[in-house]
Amino acid sequence: MLDLELLNTGLLITLIGMGVVFSFLIILVFAMSIMSSVVRKLNEIFPEQVASLAPVPAKKSSSNDEEIAIAIAATRVLS
Repeated sequence: MLDLELLNTGLLITLIGMGVVFSFLIILVFAMSIMSSVVRKLNEIFPEQVASLAPVPAKKSSSNDEEIAIAIAATRVLS
């Protein structure tokens, strides 16, 4: 009879623990959805400032460009 009582106690503790964890997860889901709606409302009230980007200056040609063009032309002539 002692084994049956231990089994029942173990099952009861397991069910209580699973119930506590499940309840906590349900509360967590509701809290996250409430926080999401609060943040969405705050973003409507206080929108983020979009930083204007400075135009990127055009890349200056390097002195290697002429050498590369000469090498390509020489390769085409010799091929």
